[in-house]
Amino acid sequence: MTEFDDDFSADETTLDELPDDFDIAPVRMTVDLGALADNFREMARRSGKAATAAVVKADAYGLGLEDCGTALYEAGARDFFVAAVQEGVTLRVYAPDARIYVLSGIWPGQEALFYEHGLVPVIASEEQLAFWMGVTAEHGDHPCALHVDTGFNRLGLPLDAAIAFADDVSRPASFSPVLILSHLHSGDTPASPLNRQQLESFEQVAAAYEGIPSTLAASAGVFLGPEYHFDLTRPGIAVYGGESVNGAKPLKPVVKAEARIIQIREASAGSTVSYGATHQLSRNSRLAIASVGYADGYMRSLSGAGVPLRAGGTSGAFGFIAGYRVPVIGRITMDLTIFDVTDVPTGAIRAGDYVELFGPNMPLDEVARAAGTIGYELLTGLGLRFERRYLYPDD
Repeated sequence: MTEFDDDFSADETTLDELPDDFDIAPVRMTVDLGALADNFREMARRSGKAATAAVVKADAYGLGLEDCGTALYEAGARDFFVAAVQEGVTLRVYAPDARIYVLSGIWPGQEALFYEHGLVPVIASEEQLAFWMGVTAEHGDHPCALHVDTGFNRLGLPLDAAIAFADDVSRPASFSPVLILSHLHSGDTPASPLNRQQLESFEQVAAAYEGIPSTLAASAGVFLGPEYHFDLTRPGIAVYGGESVNGAKPLKPVVKAEARIIQIREASAGSTVSYGATHQLSRNSRLAIASVGYADGYMRSLSGAGVPLRAGGTSGAFGFIAGYRVPVIGRITMDLTIFDVTDVPTGAIRAGDYVELFGPNMPLDEVARAAGTIGYELLTGLGLRFERRYLYPDD
């Protein structure tokens, strides 16, 4: 049985002397709420005459619903979109008089949450529509939004059914949509003719529900121009600093993710690195072992070798430390990633320092492309082990 040192006493160490959790965290992220607010205001400017909503689903794209929701509310957002009802319940505390739309709609048993917290279900199917009309008949009028499919084949009422419903004389008076919504499937590709097709379909829907505000454009749609803006835009990824249009420069970076270096080791030319010995060193090297892996959302597909994406000879991810881009080498493991820091001056880094995984010096979408994915997935997949620090506009 291990005995602890009786000489140690908590009285000998004040709280002021204890290190901050952020300063010693294995993985950490810094979220710049000032940049987040600036990006929202920029998207509002680009939206012209349309109002601008804030999309905060998936825990504000992985960055924290409470803090990001508060910052966006203070930046002027008064319309919000969440994916699930519990997200709306949480957000209500931080956006007291905002209109909060729940994109997944409503299910039996959730009625009280929508009424008590003033949440607006986005009716996503004909089954939900029938259920919602029964709810309002029993519990009284309550606003809703109507989602119409204009070609995505995801959620939404069929186009013809939605237009016919607009003129249905049997539609109950208690059914009171406050927004008509659809979603572009190819907005990130401005040259796609399918954007125009969806626009023309949605114009039919908006005309059928004349007098009710309508929304088509998420982040990418905002950049397509004023005819896509309608009454409300709903930017998401652009506000969080990611690319919303293929190849276009994103707005201000919002998040920096970092991992702590546990060890820096010397390795000889000809030796191999990580599982499967898939990377063989061509020179004597210095390797930094960082405390991040796929359990943290730093995907195995970012590995420098030993995964299908690398079979074609393409590069894996890079980190950034002491002014240098440093490559991931070998396979990323559950909790650890190996960076080649041979080209970083010996005295410039040491164990305990942090390597930037993505952020101002290592663009989010560049890292995502190395994984064969998009910035959305990289952000929303960040694990619970990341210690967060928020920078407020007045910091």
